[in-house]
Amino acid sequence: MPKHPTEAQQRAILKRLDKFSRFTDSSIGLPFTRFKIGVEAIIGLVPGIGDLIGLVMSGYVLLEAQRAGASNDVRRRMLRNIGIDFVGGLIPVVGDAFDAVYKANTRNTRLLRNYLNAQLAVEPPPSSFPWKILIGLSVLFAGIAGGLMFLL
Repeated sequence: MPKHPTEAQQRAILKRLDKFSRFTDSSIGLPFTRFKIGVEAIIGLVPGIGDLIGLVMSGYVLLEAQRAGASNDVRRRMLRNIGIDFVGGLIPVVGDAFDAVYKANTRNTRLLRNYLNAQLAVEPPPSSFPWKILIGLSVLFAGIAGGLMFLL
């Protein structure tokens, strides 16, 4: 992938991350509530290995942010969210609930979306005035006008 992905590639990355984040953070509705948890919270219930699997899953969002051209600052903030989610998930009993509420992948997808939208909103610098073209056309038109004067 090129160093600076196109807007279409960035939009495709965001679309993938939206699906992934929904799957990992909010794909399962809890009965009689409006609250949703994701597969990552369920996997986190498996002692020890569940939190490691969740950490690896969160790494995917970071990888996609790299592909999308996210700044170092955005990626550092994503790493912080991943770390908070991982460490919070390690706390016995409370950690599983924390995992379900914190939703690091959704937070990181939002961070990337905000960053990319801000980048797209920045207007590119105005292009320099095409002096060479202006001078070239002026010479051409002067030559044509001079030739017409000579013929008349």
